[in-house]
Amino acid sequence: MAGLCAALAAARHGAKVALMHDRPVLGGNASSECRVHICGADRHGQIKNMRETGILEEVRMENLYRNPNRSFSIWDSILYEKAMAEPNITLLLNCSCLACDLQQSTIRSVTGWQLTTQTYHRVEARIFVDCTGDAILAPLSGADARMGREARHEYDESIAPLEADARTMGMTCLFQARRYDTPQPYEPPAWAHRYDSCEQLPYGARGHRWWQMGYWWVELGGEHDSIHDTELLRDELLKITFGVWDHVKNRCPQSAAAENWALEWIQFLPAKRESRRYVGAHVLTQNDIEAGGPFDDVVAYGGWTMDDHHPAGFAAARLGAPPTIFHPAPSPYGISYRCLYSRSVSNLMFAGRDASCTHTAMSSTRVMGTACSMGQAVGTAASMAIAGDGPPSAVAQRMDDLQQTLLRDDAYLPGIAQRFSEATTTAALIASSGDPAPVRNGINRPVGDQPNCWECRVGDWLAYQFRVTTRVNAVTLIVDSALDRIVALSYHQADDQLTAPPEVMPAEFRVDGLVGGAWRALAHVTRNHQRLVRIPVDTDLDGVRYTLERTWGADASRVYAFYVD
Repeated sequence: MAGLCAALAAARHGAKVALMHDRPVLGGNASSECRVHICGADRHGQIKNMRETGILEEVRMENLYRNPNRSFSIWDSILYEKAMAEPNITLLLNCSCLACDLQQSTIRSVTGWQLTTQTYHRVEARIFVDCTGDAILAPLSGADARMGREARHEYDESIAPLEADARTMGMTCLFQARRYDTPQPYEPPAWAHRYDSCEQLPYGARGHRWWQMGYWWVELGGEHDSIHDTELLRDELLKITFGVWDHVKNRCPQSAAAENWALEWIQFLPAKRESRRYVGAHVLTQNDIEAGGPFDDVVAYGGWTMDDHHPAGFAAARLGAPPTIFHPAPSPYGISYRCLYSRSVSNLMFAGRDASCTHTAMSSTRVMGTACSMGQAVGTAASMAIAGDGPPSAVAQRMDDLQQTLLRDDAYLPGIAQRFSEATTTAALIASSGDPAPVRNGINRPVGDQPNCWECRVGDWLAYQFRVTTRVNAVTLIVDSALDRIVALSYHQADDQLTAPPEVMPAEFRVDGLVGGAWRALAHVTRNHQRLVRIPVDTDLDGVRYTLERTWGADASRVYAFYVD
């Protein structure tokens, strides 16, 4: 997901992008091959209004509109469509990067083998962004990277181990089950493990009451090499997975509740949590997170707890240890731009779980919502580096431009307000009812107890009247997408997540322009299902007006930003 967001952001800002991916579908752990729901700073809705916006929100809203049954295959197609729709993206699926040409600490090209066409693809570029998770360009380029846990004294991290080691968090194989109208007997394969008592499983009897989508704690790899031992670990994870389902169906005191349930899908590509991490210009630490990440160069944000899984994974139950410890973290906390480019290879950037973090910090930043936030930042910065004919480090000198570009693309940055054009800030702002002032305060979502919006009902309007006739290139709206709701595409969370466009979202509205004292139609938008709406205009106007005509079902809606360029 980080790589897709990076590719889309870079392409939309004018860079020519080759997106090389070693699987047939996009999305990594979120794809139909792994089916992991995207977590982030909202912690499944526990932290209100902290959901990641920008490209991830765009994709999620498209999914709500077109995928009400939560099919992961339809989700795959939406991610594929987003990449294919960008003329600046060349998509190389089923293509595994296996070589890198490095000259004087600069990557000149990478080569991938495309299994389906039995073709080598060599990609020359000025900027390379590694969002592979396993940081494949680290061993190929010699870029500074590390794997495992830092010692406590290295970064003064109180929850790090006393001594450094090679241990990581493990990987998981999930399953998906379906309920039928009749009993569904189950006989496990002969090679599956057997668990006769609940006490043999992590969390005991209380840990496997929900079986729609498997268990994250079916996890191994932290005590192994989480890259080179993956195939062996997958074999063992499958034995555990089928054994756990056998326990649920045949050996658990609660088995009667699962009588009509049957396995529908098993994950054969393990979903990985941790392997290599690059060393960037800054290494994000536990202390950075706990302080809220108050960086001057904040370009992304997280908010998941420092969710540090025991290296033994599933076997931790035998050791009497918890499978994970949720160390506290604020939501949100900022992530520095310097965590997203290499300190040793001049044109290498990265986002996702291979970003420049300690093991402890990465236990929070590894989740995919945060990865998407980093990915959009990296792609946007890469396009700026290309346009400025410089390395990623040079973009650090243009931080205000990068931050404002991200905000304009609806990527939230904690503590930083969006700035608007002079035409927007100097115009008279009026509304049919309520206080419209927050639509140009630059904070485009609720924060704490501040709603930062104009509240409206069907028929209400909001308008700017400019001081002088102004050339307007575009009108932009950021509207209500119910950031307080869950949109995780998850089968094993409480079933209160959205499966259609939010009722509060404007479904139909008009944008009019004021010309010679009369309002004239600029656009009539129907079946809107996006939070960020840009309407090209390219004409001289004396004012602009937004009128809400219909929502997706609610009596009221909100506008968080309304401005012109």
